[in-house]
Amino acid sequence: MNEYKELANRIEINLSNVENAVNRALELGKKAQTSGDDDYWDGVALNLHGYYSGLEHTFEDIARTIDGNAPSGANWHAELLIQMSIDVKKIRPPVITQSTKIALDEFRGLRHIIRNVYAFYLLPSRLNELLINLPKSFKSVKKDLLDFAKFLESI
Repeated sequence: MNEYKELANRIEINLSNVENAVNRALELGKKAQTSGDDDYWDGVALNLHGYYSGLEHTFEDIARTIDGNAPSGANWHAELLIQMSIDVKKIRPPVITQSTKIALDEFRGLRHIIRNVYAFYLLPSRLNELLINLPKSFKSVKKDLLDFAKFLESI
């Protein structure tokens, strides 16, 4: 199996794991709303973090394997998302669309908050907004990544 097909396989496997985080976040969100128990919101936050972090690992893999470099430095998370949304001439098409990039940027912001503050500072109303956007965001990024995997398999 060549390097591109192996990457396509890793993308598909990771998407399955990310989908588990999506489903778990949505399930816990329903429990949080129904029960009023703030502990469920911690689980929602953890799984939303897992959603974005899982995608970010895939993006890093693509950046290293295809582009030959992944961003570094203080703003590398934002730069990686931008890198995935642009056409790298004679190397690859955009991995994700601009609309997917914009949707994912909301989750990137949550990732930063979760890593840098205490969970009890997270607002259930903000987590709920992200939950509302989660299915559409995942559908979009899943389509983009599966399309990119097909591109890799055709090389």
